[in-house]
Amino acid sequence: FAPGVEITSFSARYESVFRPSQSGDVVFRFQLDGAVTLIIDGEQVAEKVYVKNPTNLYTLQAKAGKEYKVEILFTQRNEGATLDFDMGKEMEINLDKAVEKVKDADVVLFAGGISPSLEGEEMPVAVPGFKGGDRTDIELPAVQRNLLKALKKAGKKVVFINYSGSAIGLVPETTTCEAILQAWYPGQAGGTAIVDALWGEYNPGGRLPVTFYKDVNQLPDFEDYSMKGRTYRYMQQQPLFPFGHGLSYTTFTYGEANLSKNTIGNGETVTLTVPVSNVGQRDGDEVVQVYLRSPADKDGPRYTLRAFKRVHIPAGQTKSVTIPLTYESFEWFDEATNTMHPVAGTYELLYGGSSDENQLKAIVMDVQ
Repeated sequence: FAPGVEITSFSARYESVFRPSQSGDVVFRFQLDGAVTLIIDGEQVAEKVYVKNPTNLYTLQAKAGKEYKVEILFTQRNEGATLDFDMGKEMEINLDKAVEKVKDADVVLFAGGISPSLEGEEMPVAVPGFKGGDRTDIELPAVQRNLLKALKKAGKKVVFINYSGSAIGLVPETTTCEAILQAWYPGQAGGTAIVDALWGEYNPGGRLPVTFYKDVNQLPDFEDYSMKGRTYRYMQQQPLFPFGHGLSYTTFTYGEANLSKNTIGNGETVTLTVPVSNVGQRDGDEVVQVYLRSPADKDGPRYTLRAFKRVHIPAGQTKSVTIPLTYESFEWFDEATNTMHPVAGTYELLYGGSSDENQLKAIVMDVQ
């Protein structure tokens, strides 16, 4: 509510003067955990306790040039005190008009996705796709998806900038958009970073720290607490974008790796050396990823990330990337003791530019 305000046992008053430039209906929309009273020109016009969804509590028939004194009174009632307020005109979305506005554009930069106000834990939210901060589906909001389809139908090239804190199902957008930039929720320099990447001033090298599923059908039931089918470690299907995925304005290829030795014991270290070539036209960064697999463990994860290293490689050059692995890097679940520790046996080290098994190469390693 404000720096230094203790958010229990408190109340707040917000005051302002509204001067509409146009006549027409203006709605006052609230979402809150607590109690709110709306007063306009000294008259109480709305009162509500705990508004779970963004709700229009009052419609003002505003007249251009007239001044309206607006007061909002808030009283905290629960531990999670929140107050979201907005006012303005409600307008139907006209896809044809939206497309008409960009009829002369060669490329459309479409900033979309979701908001931190929607996803979180135990939040007072109940809108399509969300329930109490939980996700009921992972699709892009329908209004955005429909607009992207309309832009595609109009022959527009679209670069989709997706803002989200979690994975979004973007299957239709892979056909309606020329490119997708995952921006997450950036800070104050986010706009500069996005422009630098899109304009080619910076060659991006980021990689996904989560799996982007095609849709919720690729996820087990929410009440199934087993790991089967979850994350890149147990998923058998092909996701939309795998863990560790990321593109840049150049292309990298991997040669055959070698190990400083093919066995490792307690207290020892082994070095994996991977030749990586930049075969494109731009200097860029590659993130070399190393995964561990235990062929003998049929019930365990398919493989799991154990190391990665980001390296800058000029166009046309090859670098030998060295990645040290300690004895602890080979920890695996031991069913006999129900603990995690380095388990003796034969393992595979998988290396490449993402967790996509089709892009990974393998080298065998023995743990003593």
